[in-house]
Amino acid sequence: MSKVGISELVIRDAHQSLHATRMTTADMLPACPMLDKIGYKFIEGWGGATYDSCIRFLNEDPWERLRKLHAAMPNSKIMMLLRAQNLLGYRHYADDVVEKFVETAAKNGIDCFRIFDACNDPRNMECATKAAKKSGKHVQMAISYAVTPYHTIEKYAELAKTYADFGADSICIKDMSGLLKPYAAYDLVKAIKAKVDLPVEIHTHATTGLSVATLLKGAEAGADWLDTAISSMSMGTSHSPTETIVEMLKGTDMDTGLDTSALLEIAAYFREVRKHYSSLESSFLGADTRILLSQVPGGMLSNLESQLKQQNAGDRMDEVLEELPKVHKDAGYVPLVTPTSQIVGTQAVMNVLMGRYKTMTQDFRNLITGKFGALPAEANADLVKKALEQNGMEKVMTCRPADEIPNEWDKMVEEAKKAGGNGTDEDVLTYAMFPNVAPKFFSERAKGPVDAASTFAKKETAPAASGNGGKGGSYTVNVNGTAYNVTSGPAGDSMSVNVNGVAYNVSFGPAGSAPVASAAPAAVTGGVDVKAPVAGTLLKHCFSNGTKVEKGQTVIIIESMKMELEVKAPEAGTITYSVPTGTQITNGQVLASIGGVVSAAPVAAPAPAPVAAPSPAPAASSGSGKPVKAPVAGVFLRTAVSEGATVGANDTVIVIESMKMELEIKAGAAGKVHFLASAGSQLTNGQVVAEIL
Repeated sequence: MSKVGISELVIRDAHQSLHATRMTTADMLPACPMLDKIGYKFIEGWGGATYDSCIRFLNEDPWERLRKLHAAMPNSKIMMLLRAQNLLGYRHYADDVVEKFVETAAKNGIDCFRIFDACNDPRNMECATKAAKKSGKHVQMAISYAVTPYHTIEKYAELAKTYADFGADSICIKDMSGLLKPYAAYDLVKAIKAKVDLPVEIHTHATTGLSVATLLKGAEAGADWLDTAISSMSMGTSHSPTETIVEMLKGTDMDTGLDTSALLEIAAYFREVRKHYSSLESSFLGADTRILLSQVPGGMLSNLESQLKQQNAGDRMDEVLEELPKVHKDAGYVPLVTPTSQIVGTQAVMNVLMGRYKTMTQDFRNLITGKFGALPAEANADLVKKALEQNGMEKVMTCRPADEIPNEWDKMVEEAKKAGGNGTDEDVLTYAMFPNVAPKFFSERAKGPVDAASTFAKKETAPAASGNGGKGGSYTVNVNGTAYNVTSGPAGDSMSVNVNGVAYNVSFGPAGSAPVASAAPAAVTGGVDVKAPVAGTLLKHCFSNGTKVEKGQTVIIIESMKMELEVKAPEAGTITYSVPTGTQITNGQVLASIGGVVSAAPVAAPAPAPVAAPSPAPAASSGSGKPVKAPVAGVFLRTAVSEGATVGANDTVIVIESMKMELEIKAGAAGKVHFLASAGSQLTNGQVVAEIL
């Protein structure tokens, strides 16, 4: 065995994992002289979500950050995490953009490119790898680690051999969920070393509590380099402490040679820095051992729990966890990392709630038909056939997905200039990565960086509703995410409120609790009910009232769990709708009747009649526009364009805050925007907040 090298993650993955990537360059630079004298193999300082966060939240130029870090650490090699053909954005880019990005990153100070792909498809990594090799920089190709019947040690070793053939200078075992167990790490490193004569680095998170032991066994097997984070920014969803690993190996033939006293100086600095970001601190600070049995990454598990609660099915998690491995197998055992974890997990939820593959999401269909790249194993043939039919495809895509993308660099150059870029390659690349965020950044860059942590800590979010129990007086009632002032006489524990001609039942709990408004149900007489299969938002009536429909025809489209779902007619007959579009609906709610008679809900009027004064009032829907929905629950922060503005399909129209982050909502279609909610409104998942006319 030989001396083990350490790669430090504190100024990239550590704060991305703990503080939503909000650490500023100003907080990094004082530590750079301390970091630079340690003798790390690499210092990971760029890539991942840092680029996005710089321009979206911090008003920092990510390229300027890279140049400053490079200048402040002249004796260190800076590593970046690159999403292969996705670069640092969220789609595949044309090869000429990939080549220009890698060339520019190398020129600005990147010494090592760690390149990975969610599907472990080497074809998606080839262009970036060749470009990095051409730049003369170190190329580390990463294996996205998963635990499945397909992902055997032998297959991982063969993948490492393929990476070596592609020109990799080193191999990274990238364990993003903390699933790599100590003895598995030992065997895996041994197997890779038997196949390739390349250095091997282990990257693992502390999420499950395994990471320190995993790094030890990996080092014993011959791993050359280990990823760690300085102790004051370690553990939880972060990584193993640097000092712990250094001390653990000290005095052995794996001794890192690093000075613990010097490391403690760095830890002391970041201990103070971390306090500044406490408002952004992840609530998860321990070990999530559920992952050890379910093999579901922690972030995916919490997402599944949230989805089920939204469907009033929180008690069905065990069913979903039982279903998920089946869906995973049907999807060719693709590694469960973003975005594949969301795709597979959501399909498992749909299968439990609606029946196995009664509905396949668009992303799931794209995944199993090759649009994300080659799957590790064959997907379920029957599902592939069904997905091809629904996608209008003749066969599974077998080419590299980027082969379908024509060169786009020249186009990006022109568009970046129009968006306010300064004409440099760096600004063109910023625009190419995030075309909807870049123009605002270009226009405000001169104002300098923003302290995102302090800004977030000062934000105050108004409660969704308030009241004193419904026994008379004034209240604020939340109706579909919008606050209304309601003045009432001495009512009982419930009342009916008329808002813009729509009746809402308002229920009050004990004194001091928040009143809750829900759409008053319409009366249905006779006929066959058309019910909502899951909770969500009613998006569209496919026919006019009184239309004759056939059994099995799609009569309603709803949105649930970020997907559009079709509701079929259970029988043939004349349809009458009972719930308007834009309404939040519950699982099993009657939405229409086939052959029945629907009467409008009466508007109850206690004496004196309650009056709803919107603050602010939502605009009425035209009923004919393309709905724009909130992808998650949150707060309506601001509009990005004015009422009636003409927008393109990919233009940002609204910015919301959710889960301690600002999120942009795109138009989704070209046309004129008409807002249906206002700044300050509390929004529910799937709520229609605007329409495109």
